[in-house]
Amino acid sequence: MTKRKKIILLLSGVLVLLIGITVFLWAEFGTRAQLYSCTNYAMKTYVQQNVYGKNAKSAAAAAADRIGTLENLITLQSEDSDTSHLNAAAGATWTNIDSKTAKLLRTALSVAASSDGAYDPTILPVSALWDFGGDNQHVPGQSDIAKYLPYVNYRNLRVSSSEDSASLRDHYMALSLDAVEKGAACDEAAAAYKASGTDGGVVSVGTSVGIYGKKPGTSTWSIAVRDPAATGQNAQALGELSLSSGFVSTVSTSESSFRKDGVLYFPLLNPKTGYPQNNGLVSVTVVSPGGALSDALANACFVLGREKSGPLLQKYNAHVSLGREYKKW
Repeated sequence: MTKRKKIILLLSGVLVLLIGITVFLWAEFGTRAQLYSCTNYAMKTYVQQNVYGKNAKSAAAAAADRIGTLENLITLQSEDSDTSHLNAAAGATWTNIDSKTAKLLRTALSVAASSDGAYDPTILPVSALWDFGGDNQHVPGQSDIAKYLPYVNYRNLRVSSSEDSASLRDHYMALSLDAVEKGAACDEAAAAYKASGTDGGVVSVGTSVGIYGKKPGTSTWSIAVRDPAATGQNAQALGELSLSSGFVSTVSTSESSFRKDGVLYFPLLNPKTGYPQNNGLVSVTVVSPGGALSDALANACFVLGREKSGPLLQKYNAHVSLGREYKKW
């Protein structure tokens, strides 16, 4: 067995960039009798929970319920979701939305503004052309991208500061919260753990992880990271993130990608060009105080690149780790 490299993220403001990894859950518990584990499916991925202490089972059930409620509010697969209602009313009227949706939109807009649109929740008119992960994923024509790119502009997504309502200013605009939904699900799980009075827990939703409370004993939580190029039986950890709290989110070129004529295309689009951001990064992992925030920052940092990510991360008291990047494309 190879020795795992230890990676400690310093919570003193030191920024490290971790490239070429996908996060998966590795949590060690002091007392198995206190532990309740379960797995269910939401947000188009598996949701894994490890909760311990009093009310652990009910806390996990409450977390699953809250994640399901959030999914129903923001999914594009339902015509009755808040996002679908907003998209249907684009260019026409303001739409009343749930407070959870409004809070998530405010987080998304905050990161969009702070990153100068490197992350943009209104990317859907262009990202839909690619159909990443769908039955018709393909490289769209330049004319199609040029036609819909003007409708990608977070500044024209307006959220009321006094009530739970929002609007898209122009026809043909469209909103997607897919990029932040898994981190937002981790936020919901952590809130459920707190409300249930359980001692602590860790939740993994796809490549987003949330940590709440204290682990049995005195040690910190260990979140292992693996090489995205190593799959199946070849999957192995590059190292471990040793954390006492927080949320971890990863974006990677290996997620929902496809190749055409030998070129790799992936859904990490630059909102200003409508094309995948080909800057040599393989993936970016962010640790921050919030789940949705971590997701949004990871997407923004991937587009911004290594040099420009620092000020953005400092603003949100977030941290990243540096690993590998492609030398050739």
